[in-house]
Amino acid sequence: MTPELLQHQYPNGLVLLAEPMPHVQSAAFSFLIPAGAAFEPAELPGSASMLGEWLIRGAGERDSRDLLSALDELGVSHAEGAQTIHSCISAASLGRNLLPALAIFADVVRRPAFDDDEVDSIRALCLQSLRSLEDDPGSKAITELRRRHFADPWGRSPIGTVEGVTAAAPDDLRSLFRRSYRPDGAILGVAGAFDWEAVRDEVGRLFGDWDAGQPSPVLERPTGPARSHLGQETQQTQIALAFPSVPVNHPDYYRARAAAAILGGYTSARLFTEVREKRGLCYSVFASYEAFKDRAAVICYAGTAPERAQQTLDVTLEEIRRLASGGVDREELDMMRAGLKSALVMQQESSMSRSASLASDWYHLGRVRPIDEVAAALDALTPEQVGAFASGMDLDAMTILTLGPEPLQLG
Repeated sequence: MTPELLQHQYPNGLVLLAEPMPHVQSAAFSFLIPAGAAFEPAELPGSASMLGEWLIRGAGERDSRDLLSALDELGVSHAEGAQTIHSCISAASLGRNLLPALAIFADVVRRPAFDDDEVDSIRALCLQSLRSLEDDPGSKAITELRRRHFADPWGRSPIGTVEGVTAAAPDDLRSLFRRSYRPDGAILGVAGAFDWEAVRDEVGRLFGDWDAGQPSPVLERPTGPARSHLGQETQQTQIALAFPSVPVNHPDYYRARAAAAILGGYTSARLFTEVREKRGLCYSVFASYEAFKDRAAVICYAGTAPERAQQTLDVTLEEIRRLASGGVDREELDMMRAGLKSALVMQQESSMSRSASLASDWYHLGRVRPIDEVAAALDALTPEQVGAFASGMDLDAMTILTLGPEPLQLG
């Protein structure tokens, strides 16, 4: 049975989506605001993440300690952070505490305290995150791959750069807040145990007079290069690849997801089997699908010893080409389908996961897909359809990046 979807759009553009989950006692929300790294000044990378941290350091009449204590008293589990497109606030609590939690976060996004004394500690935290990236070469390789594969600003990492985080001043962050935190384009997804009319009316009271403002322009710039090596004295060589796929709103979306999963989305997928199990070339290898509203990519990664890196890259490329030329069989399609369906079932058991899916679907599609619709689309896939899609993948537009002591032959 398809759960009931409730929705309302306020005059200022804010969209509220809600799905009751009668079998749970919790309620959760995911709040997407178009204030991610794509909208920060190009000369201040990392400022969106700094701003997201500053927001939670006191809001309304509460200072930082009082705000966090108020959330703890309600038993609210929460997370805040900047992504590439959105700044996201997510929270979950018992259903009866949903409205008080929303009231606290209304202060956070509309009436932050912006105490200048907090900025230096926020800067220190962000610089620490950047230093930790240097200690995680796999994550660094994927971060740098995205930066090269997607046109700027879509390839930006919210973590920013040392230079950008160091240069961002309190007034820069306030200016970014005034430009980017606005209701038009914002999406609030709610799932779990709640009263719809009470939620709709309270969200209207809390956010209804939030001024829409003017959308921040996004200037797209080419990036690259398509082939690059980052020299770093590490014990492993990191290999990261990306090639274009189709976005969520494309008719071939489910075929694209199936192709990516069959390539490297589960533990018996092709990359895992051929690179890790049969040849023992590496411990970690995978492929994943990543999408923005109008573009998407398949991201592949492998980490291996330097002496095995060239063979690992060669076998990975061979498997990508084999997927494009040789099609797929029914057994691997069935395994992919079982995995994605299991994820759907688990999503139905988590109010937090479901609220995030509501907001994400609305961003990508302007509607919410019923779970039954997704399951039916997966059931309808055939090996011939997925193989035909794979044969049209644009592998000439592939980006390859390696990180380690020695460069490889990248083809």
